[in-house]
Amino acid sequence: MKNPRKKIRLLPPELSNQIAAGEVVERPSSVVKELVENSLDAGAKSIEAVIENGGQTLIRVTDDGRGIDAEQLELAVTRHATSKLAELEDLMNISSYGFRGEALPSIASVSRFRMVSAPQAEDGSTGEASSIDVLYGGMKGVAPAALNRGTVVEVAELFSNIPARLKFLKSPATEQKKIQELFIRLALARPDVSFTLKSGSRELVRFEAGQSLARRLAILWPPSIVDALRPFDMTVGGMHLYGLTSDPRSSQPRPDRMLFYVNGRAVNDRLLMKAVRQVYQGRLTSRDYPQTVLFLDLPAQDVDVNVHPAKNEVRFRDEQGVFTAALRAVGTALASVPLTSERFAERAAISSAPEVPTFGFTQPVAAPAEPSERHAEAAPRPAPKPLGFWGEADAVRIMKKPQPAAPRFDPEEQAFTPRHALREETEPERDFFAPLSKFDKSNSRSSAEIPSEPVQESAPLTAHEKKAELASSALPSPDIPATPEVSPLNDFRWLGQVARTYLVFAQKDDALLILDQHAMHERIFYEKFRRGGSRGMAQPLLVPLEMELHPAESSRLLELQDTLTTLGFELSNRGGRCFVQAIPPEMDRSEALAFLREALSGRVDDLDSVWIHHACATAIRAGQHLSREDALNLVQKWLQTEEPDFCPHGRPCAVTLEKADLECLFKRRQA
Repeated sequence: MKNPRKKIRLLPPELSNQIAAGEVVERPSSVVKELVENSLDAGAKSIEAVIENGGQTLIRVTDDGRGIDAEQLELAVTRHATSKLAELEDLMNISSYGFRGEALPSIASVSRFRMVSAPQAEDGSTGEASSIDVLYGGMKGVAPAALNRGTVVEVAELFSNIPARLKFLKSPATEQKKIQELFIRLALARPDVSFTLKSGSRELVRFEAGQSLARRLAILWPPSIVDALRPFDMTVGGMHLYGLTSDPRSSQPRPDRMLFYVNGRAVNDRLLMKAVRQVYQGRLTSRDYPQTVLFLDLPAQDVDVNVHPAKNEVRFRDEQGVFTAALRAVGTALASVPLTSERFAERAAISSAPEVPTFGFTQPVAAPAEPSERHAEAAPRPAPKPLGFWGEADAVRIMKKPQPAAPRFDPEEQAFTPRHALREETEPERDFFAPLSKFDKSNSRSSAEIPSEPVQESAPLTAHEKKAELASSALPSPDIPATPEVSPLNDFRWLGQVARTYLVFAQKDDALLILDQHAMHERIFYEKFRRGGSRGMAQPLLVPLEMELHPAESSRLLELQDTLTTLGFELSNRGGRCFVQAIPPEMDRSEALAFLREALSGRVDDLDSVWIHHACATAIRAGQHLSREDALNLVQKWLQTEEPDFCPHGRPCAVTLEKADLECLFKRRQA
């Protein structure tokens, strides 16, 4: 049986209102948003919202705004009726939160709706109050009411006439949380207005008028996070960007504390989020997010707010300009943060760095030429880095940037280039306090390659042997002298290497400095590669490597050909196969093959990522023994880098422990 042909017809007003409600009113929090924004558009300076049962049973919003005249109450709950637009040009110059004239009629079509309003006259006096009731879209008319000032809107039994919508609501506690989050976002944008949110008679949150942004955030976020926030304020190209952003040390694994506002409107904008995350690139890992509250004010004609029914997304006329402005503005906040590393150098008289050992594999590095414009664009110099893990313990700068007379990487320089290295991401986490015998030694180099005695496994000690070991522990050892020698770093004493990963120094009796050898060496190599790569030096292969390429990998190879040549690869693509005739000297065949697979797969998606990946593959690893001399030489080369605080992946290279920090760890004092 064929389906009968149906005629086109106009939808009944009640049905069209419910369809519109599906776009505008997703859940109770959407109702709160629309009502509070209406209050702000009405010039309110005090707003109170009361909810019951997660907003399903009741939502009441009270304000002290200008109110609505009695003769306009019916229009207020009629679709496409608004006081905020008059002609087409107004749509490109939106300065209010609402403008479509759909919110109130949509809400009234799916609830028991009541609005009472007392209009304010031109002279500031308040006129007679009136009310209007709407029952699931059916208007009940206007009647006199009692109200001193402003407007009160009550929304009861939300979605009761649409069971299908009602069953999609979450638990009352979940809906209440969403309301609270959205209410807070609105409050952060208007510090001149007081906001109160209650659940029944219980107050959930209150913001007094006149509070600063930092004060309002202090009500919401832990003190350790708020104290580390840095202000920024910049006007560029007709755009004003201001707000607060966090110290990278207080990052978190979720983006829920990244809040963006465009012309006072809370938005979810990927462009602004991408810009902020790029500022933190190299300071945070890819899994972490900063805490940022960013306000962007720009001419109304340069932003389109009419791209989403809920008005929580926008589109910019000049996306690149906005992106660059956000980069610069947030970057200024981080530029003022003291570096962990500079505090070390302030106390350390750094001599000229000696030739750095290469653990038996000497690799001279030619002087780099100036990077090409393409390289310079792909790898901009990062802004200075933030405070260390221990907050105020790193408030003083520990490592002052040296001013070498000669270029940092000169022809006579010897680079750290161990033959065998693995990506750090593949290495297991190591227990800081565990004995070395616990660690997996599958990644360790052979004794012939290590410039010191190898660590021997031993059987469990007997009680007698333990006493003997304790008695002999005061004797000097090759790695941790009983009386540590003063290092070339002035008053910092070398204590030794812990877990074959961390280099430990003591600064007189005041502090411990703990350095991650892999992260430090990554930073050294990353800056070297970024300045000029391996200068095309290549190690010819007696038997070329062959790789079968997917069509996507062949295309990627064409894009990366110049970069790979700079790194030291010589390769060609013939018949869907890649033939590698030479590789960088610091890689072996398996490492070169793995690196190419990674690069051609697209997992490293820009030039800077290639440098980072190459630096990680080349650097000495966690778990590799270093002698005292090698460790000190590594530290001195690291101190000469431009951005020593963090490795290219964003992990810290240095951590300091002051006396106060140790007292907190041992519970001698409260944090």
